[in-house]
Amino acid sequence: MSAEAADREAATSSRPCTPPQTCWFEFLLEESLLEKHLRKPCPDPAPVQLIVQFLEQASKPSVNEQNQVQPPPDNKRNRILKLLALKVAAHLKWDLDILEKSLSVPVLNMLLNELLCISKVPPGTKHVDMDLATLPPTTAMAILLYNRWAIRTIVQSSFPVKQAKPGPPQLSVMNQMQQEKELTENILKVLKEQAADSILVLEAALKLNKDLYVHTMRTLDLLAVEPGMVNGETESSTAGLKIKTEEMQCQVCYDLGAAYFQQGSTNSAAYENAREKFFRTKELIAEIGSLSLHCTIDEKRLAGYCQACDVLVPSSDSTSQQLTPYSQVHICLRSGNYQEVIQIFIEDNLTFSLPVQFRQSVLRELFQKAQQGNEALDEICFKVCACNTVRDILEGRTISVQFNQLFLRPNREKIDFLLEVCSRSINLEKASDCLKGNMAAFLKNVCLGLEDLQYVFMISSHELFITLLKDEERKLLVDQMRKRSPRVNLCIKPVTSFYDIPASASVNIGQLEHQLILSVDPWRIRQILIELHGMTSERQFWTVSNKWEIPSVYSSVILGIKDSLTRDLVYILMAKGLHCSTVKDFSHAKQLFAACLELVTEFSPKLRQVMLNEMLLLDIHTHEAGTGQSGERPPSDLISRVRGYLEMRLPDIPLRQVVAEECVAFMLNWRENEYLTLQVPAFLLQSNPYVKLGQLLAATCKELPGPKESRRTAKDLWEVVVQICSVSNQHKRGNDGRVSLIKQRESTLGIMYRYVLVCFYQLQEPLVLTIILSLFVKLHNVREDIVNDITAEHISIWPSSIPNLQSVDFEAVAITVKELVRYTLSINPNNHSWLIIQADIYFATNQYSAALHYYLQAGAVCSDFFNKAVPPDVYTDQVIKRMIKCCSLLNCHTQVAILCQFLREIDYKTAFKSLQEQNSHDAMDSYYDYIWDVTILEYLTYLHHKRGETDKRQIAIKAIGQTELNASNPEEVLQLAAQRRKKKFLQAMAKLYF
Repeated sequence: MSAEAADREAATSSRPCTPPQTCWFEFLLEESLLEKHLRKPCPDPAPVQLIVQFLEQASKPSVNEQNQVQPPPDNKRNRILKLLALKVAAHLKWDLDILEKSLSVPVLNMLLNELLCISKVPPGTKHVDMDLATLPPTTAMAILLYNRWAIRTIVQSSFPVKQAKPGPPQLSVMNQMQQEKELTENILKVLKEQAADSILVLEAALKLNKDLYVHTMRTLDLLAVEPGMVNGETESSTAGLKIKTEEMQCQVCYDLGAAYFQQGSTNSAAYENAREKFFRTKELIAEIGSLSLHCTIDEKRLAGYCQACDVLVPSSDSTSQQLTPYSQVHICLRSGNYQEVIQIFIEDNLTFSLPVQFRQSVLRELFQKAQQGNEALDEICFKVCACNTVRDILEGRTISVQFNQLFLRPNREKIDFLLEVCSRSINLEKASDCLKGNMAAFLKNVCLGLEDLQYVFMISSHELFITLLKDEERKLLVDQMRKRSPRVNLCIKPVTSFYDIPASASVNIGQLEHQLILSVDPWRIRQILIELHGMTSERQFWTVSNKWEIPSVYSSVILGIKDSLTRDLVYILMAKGLHCSTVKDFSHAKQLFAACLELVTEFSPKLRQVMLNEMLLLDIHTHEAGTGQSGERPPSDLISRVRGYLEMRLPDIPLRQVVAEECVAFMLNWRENEYLTLQVPAFLLQSNPYVKLGQLLAATCKELPGPKESRRTAKDLWEVVVQICSVSNQHKRGNDGRVSLIKQRESTLGIMYRYVLVCFYQLQEPLVLTIILSLFVKLHNVREDIVNDITAEHISIWPSSIPNLQSVDFEAVAITVKELVRYTLSINPNNHSWLIIQADIYFATNQYSAALHYYLQAGAVCSDFFNKAVPPDVYTDQVIKRMIKCCSLLNCHTQVAILCQFLREIDYKTAFKSLQEQNSHDAMDSYYDYIWDVTILEYLTYLHHKRGETDKRQIAIKAIGQTELNASNPEEVLQLAAQRRKKKFLQAMAKLYF
C-alpha cells in the first residue's frame, strides 16, 4: 500500500489520528506544538484564547467516588496546563495591555498567581514585607507584575462601563455570567484592601538600581525539566527576558500616577503625587525613547493626565505668566474672573493653542450656570460664544447654532464687542489669504443677516471691514442691501453722525418684512400685510423672499388678482403651505391651506378647486408619513376624494401633474385594483396617461395568479412601456450639407424619468414594484448583445421579443433598471428578489465583489443569517454559478471549490481546476473545514502530497477524518454535516464581504 493510500485510509476511518485525550496536553508539550502554533502569522485559536482554555481545564473541579465535588487535583496534567498558559503569556512578553484587554479579571488573577507560584514567591507572605533588592530578578519581576495589575485593575474599575446589550435569556449563560460577576467583585474587594500595600511595593521598586528579568518560554521549559537549574540561572541574572531599570521604572511611575490620580477625587493631596509620577514618566520616555519593546505607554493619555495635573495642581513657584492656558482658564472659572477667560480666548484666536473641544466645554459650563438662574452670565455667554465663533470661522468651520441664537436680537454693545474680537483675532500683516477671506466672508454674512441698518453701517464703516473687502465687494454688498430695501440709499463710507438718526419708516418696513418671512401663522401673516400696505402702496410683498415659489400653472391665476393685498396674501399663504408640506411640517401646511381656501372661496371658484386639490395631496402625504407607515389603511373618505379627483371634469382648472401621479400611486399602494380596472371612466383613460398606466398595472396584478395565456393586460403594459422606451430617428442636415441620423437619447431619458421614475417613485406596494422591475429587467435582457441576463420574479409573463429592436433606447432602459432597484431597496432592503437583481446588475458590469455582497445578503435575509437553509429558489444553480465566477475572478479559488458543492450536481471539474491554482487570494487551508465532499478532500490530500506541502496535507487529512463525513453514515447525518458546513462557510463569506 502506498503512503498516500495509507494516509487516506487513516483519515477516513473513525479513529482519531492524535493521541488519546488523557495525554493530549503532554503530547502537545513534548512535541513543541505550542511554539509552532504561536509562530503562525494569525494563530487560531488566538494566544489569549489558549490561556483561557488551559486555565479552565486546569481549574475544573473533580468528583470523588461519593459524587462529592473536590478542588482541582494537583496532578501532572493540571501542572502542564498551567505551564502552557504561562508559556503563552510569556510569548506575549507579559504585556498587561494585551492581557487586560482580552482576559477577564478572574482569569488574569489566576494566571498571575501561577506566575508568583512558579517564581518561588512564598505563599501567604505579604509582598510589602519582602525586600525586592535581595530577591532573584524573576521573582522580583513577578511581584511587580502582580502589583502593577492590582492597581491598574482598581483604577479601571472606577471608570463607567457601557452595559452590553442582553441577548436571548439562557439560564446557563446567565448563571455563568452571574458567577463571573460575583467572582470579579470578590477579587476587586481583596485588591482594594491590599491597595496600600501594592502602592508601597511599587514605590520600593522605584528605588531599585538593577535590571530585572521575566520568564520566557525557554526558562519555563527549563523549569519543567529541572526547577533548580532555572533558579540558578535566574539568581545569576542570565535567564529570562531582560527588562532595563529605566523601562521598569517608567511603567511603574505611570501606573502609580494613575492610582494617585484616581485617589485625588477623595484626597486632593494625591494629585500632587500623581503630577510627580506622570512628569517623571515623561522624563523616562525621553531617555529610553518611545519605541521601547518592553515599555508601552499611551502617550496621548499621559499628555492628558499631565494637562489635568497642571490645572489641578499648578506649581507653587510659578507665576500667572508661567501657567499654561488650561490652568489660567481653570483658575479664572473657580474665582469667577470671567473677563480674564474672555481675554485668554481672544489671545488664543491668534495662536490656536487651546483645542476647540475645551473652549466648547467652557461655554457649556457657563450656559449651565446661566440656566440655573445667574442672569449676569448671559452677557458672558455671548462674549465667550463670539470668541469661539471667530475661532471657528478662522479655521473654516460653520457658525454654531448657539451664536445665531444669542445674536438673534443684536444691539450696539454686541456689535462693538464682535468687531473688537474680530480685530484682535487676526494679524493683518502676517495672516494668510485664507484667514483674511474667512474673516471677510463672516463680516459680509453678518451684514446680510442684520435688519437694522444702523448696525450694518457700524460694521461696514469699521476699519477691519474696509481693509478686508475690496471696493467691488463692498459695492456688491451695497447692491444686495438695496435690493432688499430699495428706498434706502446706503453709504459705503463711514457716517459718524448716523447713530443720532432716528429709525425711519423704511427700517420699520424691513422689520415687518423679516417677521413676514419667519411667520407661519396665517392670521399673523394677514395682519403684517395689512400693516405693510398701510405704510406703502408701491411694493409687491410676495417678492420679499426668493424662497417663496409656487407652480407656474398657479402663478398666472394668482398674480391676476386685482387687489394687491389679496394677491400678496394668497400667494404667500400658498407658497408657505407648499414649503411646509415639502419639509413635512403638515400641521402648519394644513393651517395655511385652510386659511387660503377660506379666502379664495369668496371670489374665485377656480382657485377654490386648486386649494381643494392641494389639500387632497397634503392629506395623502400626511397619511403616508403617519399611520400609513404601520400598514393602516386610509379612511374611506380619503379614498373617495382621490376617486373624485381622478374623475373630475371641470374645465379651465389649472392642474399640477404631480397630484395625478400621487393619486394613482395612492390607489395602487392601497390595492384599489378593482376600481382601477373596472370603474375608471373611459374618458379618464384617454386623457390621463398616469391613470392608464395605473390601470394596466392593477390589471396585471389581478391576472398574475392565472394561466400565462390569460395575461392579456401584461402584454398591453409591455407594449406601452416599449413605446415609452422607443426613440424616433430624425434626419438632420449637417454643416457639410449631408444628412445624418441622430438618436434622440436625451428626450427619451426625459420621457422615461417623467413617465416611469417620477411616477413609480411614489409606489410602495411590493407586488406592483416587483412587476415593474421584472418588466424592465425583461426589456433589458431582450437586447441582442447582452451577455449576462438579469433574473427577476414573474419575468416569464412578458413577451420574449420586440419587433423593432433597434428603436429601443437600451441605455436608457439600463439606467432605469438601476434607478428602480435602488429605489425598491430603499423601500425594503430585505427583499431577496430585489437583492438578487442588484447582484446580477453588478455581475453584468464586472463588479464582482459588490455582486458577491448582494448575493450573500439575499441569502442572509431569507435564512436568519444562514442559521436556516437558504431556499433553493433563492440560491438557484445560476446564482451559485455566478458566485463561483465572482470568486474565480477575484482569485479566491478555495471558495470556488467549496461553492461547487452547493450545485445540485457537484462540479468536480471546476473545483479541481480551481484547487490547482497556487496564487489564491483567500484563506486556502483554513477553509478546508467547510468542505464536506470526501472526493474533493481526497483530491486536496493528493495535491498537497504531490507539492510536498506536508502541513496542508495534514489539515486535509484531519478534515476527512471527521466521523460525520464517514460514507457509512445515514443520509440524514451526511446532510446535517453538509448543512452545518454550508452555514459556517456562508457566515464566514458574509463577514468577509459585508
